[in-house]
Amino acid sequence: MSEKPKAPRWTLWLPLALFAGFVVLVVGGLVRPKNNDIASQMIGKPLPAFSLPAGSDSRPALDAAHFKGGKPRLLNIFASWCIPCRAEAPVLEELRRAGVEIDGIAIRDRREDLAAFLGQYGNPYARIGVDDVSRVQLAIGSSGVPETFVIDAQGTIRYQHIGDIRPDQIPMILDKLKEAGQ
Repeated sequence: MSEKPKAPRWTLWLPLALFAGFVVLVVGGLVRPKNNDIASQMIGKPLPAFSLPAGSDSRPALDAAHFKGGKPRLLNIFASWCIPCRAEAPVLEELRRAGVEIDGIAIRDRREDLAAFLGQYGNPYARIGVDDVSRVQLAIGSSGVPETFVIDAQGTIRYQHIGDIRPDQIPMILDKLKEAGQ
């Protein structure tokens, strides 16, 4: 009768070591504070060249050349079908009343839906371009709606805000615009 070869002694401890490693990873994730900051690859880079048709009869079309010269401004990526964009609308209006120039890019939107959205939630935009296939949205590093970019007077992206701007974030946005103007 042949005898089975004995497994090395360390193999007995392997499951316990793997479990201990798993526990360390879980506890480390729970103890470490969550970081929601996403570092944009476009910060410090110029806006890519683009020219978009007007999204509204009451506002002109939008192109990248518009961002050169003048003063820093916001570029807001939004859509009529976006629920957080509805919540953000009064905040953008408040920024506009504070003297902030805001341009918008409507993503995959129909003109009639966009007109209804602007009629119901307000129109804080100086210019609105329509990006039907998200080409410009992706070129500037945006992956969703709403997103807002601070663009300096040279047409360079200085800050990217992912998600809707909340009322308590207005001072921070104003500071980012001020920094972009220096």
